[in-house]
Amino acid sequence: MKKQDIADIKHLLSSPKKIVIVPHKNPDGDAIGSTLGLYHYLKKGNHNAQIIAPNDYPNFLKWIPEEHTILKHDSQTKVCDTLIKDADIIFTLDFNALHRAGNMETALAKSNAVKIMIDHHQAPDNYAKYIFSDVSMSSTCEMVYHFINMLGDLNEIDSTIATCLYLGIMTDTGSFRFPSTTSETHKIIAHLIEKGADNAQIHNNVYDSNSYNSLQLLGCALTNLKVIPESRTAYITLSQEELNKFDYKKGDTEGIVNYGLSLENVILAAIFIEDKQEGIVKISLRSKGNFSVNDMSRTHFEGGGHINAAGGKSYLSLNHTVEKFISILPSYNKALNNE
Repeated sequence: MKKQDIADIKHLLSSPKKIVIVPHKNPDGDAIGSTLGLYHYLKKGNHNAQIIAPNDYPNFLKWIPEEHTILKHDSQTKVCDTLIKDADIIFTLDFNALHRAGNMETALAKSNAVKIMIDHHQAPDNYAKYIFSDVSMSSTCEMVYHFINMLGDLNEIDSTIATCLYLGIMTDTGSFRFPSTTSETHKIIAHLIEKGADNAQIHNNVYDSNSYNSLQLLGCALTNLKVIPESRTAYITLSQEELNKFDYKKGDTEGIVNYGLSLENVILAAIFIEDKQEGIVKISLRSKGNFSVNDMSRTHFEGGGHINAAGGKSYLSLNHTVEKFISILPSYNKALNNE
């Protein structure tokens, strides 16, 4: 972000404003952590800030300080659209194309508010006046930390802000094991702990709150695991019937795709989850090394993300989606086997 942009934003925030903060649809730990981290920072500046999420998110994210203040656009549409219309500033966090906000897209596009994007995904759209985009960053939470620092306000980070930002960095780095985790990331994490983030408790809140049914669903997913050795690929399927059998709740499939990637000699992993309500198959892709699942997802599954982690969707049936995935693998075999 340019120095002039920072100066402009600092001036913009020098007096109380009506601010809306928006994460992407189906928000994850980084989306919720970054929006709440920014929310608590802006409240310290006496701004009238409000987070509006496109829809609900998993229960393992509902312990975060002031999480209960987040409005959900899909169930509180009228009040949310009014807030968006009346906002002076709109921050969009952890996404870089308005369609990623689901049904909020139209209201956001129509708003005359000054839009500020903070995001670490590839190929940002040009809808925001101020864009802080850096694909090398581990997470949007790490970017919010840098954003606060650029405004000269690191001293404003307290235990609440530190907790929110730690959450997003932890989840988006796979507990600090993904290649995007740099020495700078660890320095920031150290500072957040110094500021009061309880690292052990945050980890327990996110990863040690499984229900019996969610573990049964994991067992079902692992039973469905298939490996394609010649393509160094593993994939998992979950049908709507299987989700219903184990009383699926939002968040229950989080991280399951990584079990496929943990297999020896596997470079690419995928999970295909049937969603009959939306009429789609949700796809998550993970990879090791330089194999870009972002490119694969953008080319074949109307999605995108990062080099090693991306999502997409298919309007085909579950079986036909898997068949399509298998059919395109030979064109990637050279790249997969060169890793």
